Amino acid sequence: MERLLESVMVVRVEEAELDEMWSFVQSKKQQRWLWHAIDHRTGAVLAYVLAPHTDAALTQLQQLLAPFSIGQFYTDSWGAYLRLLDPQQHTVGKTKTQKIERKHLTLRTRIKRLARKTICFSKSTWLHDAVIGLFINRYEFGRAV
Repeated sequence: MERLLESVMVVRVEEAELDEMWSFVQSKKQQRWLWHAIDHRTGAVLAYVLAPHTDAALTQLQQLLAPFSIGQFYTDSWGAYLRLLDPQQHTVGKTKTQKIERKHLTLRTRIKRLARKTICFSKSTWLHDAVIGLFINRYEFGRAV
């Protein structure tokens, strides 16, 4: 069987928007967060992490973003961003995070598990992460061959 090999080209991203989005597994007490980053200019998803709302999740996202050599990060004022991002490369405010907030609105509309009030929810963390991850991979990274 012949394998089709595709090359991956990582480009430098000047500016990125970072945000996190709340959801839950089983009950609202078992919170799960989608941490994700997009290119500020194009709106393309750069990386995402499904994890608890902790500094460790942002650290994991930062590791995924390292190859892009991002020069400037735009976020809200969540404490993890203030603690872990270099202040010289970090701007806090809603004016520069409009694209990622819009992307979250689209995700909430398309994936009912992310809606704030819903009867659709996951019963396991694995299934929750799989559904959201498959959706993002298909619609953000997937291209018809």
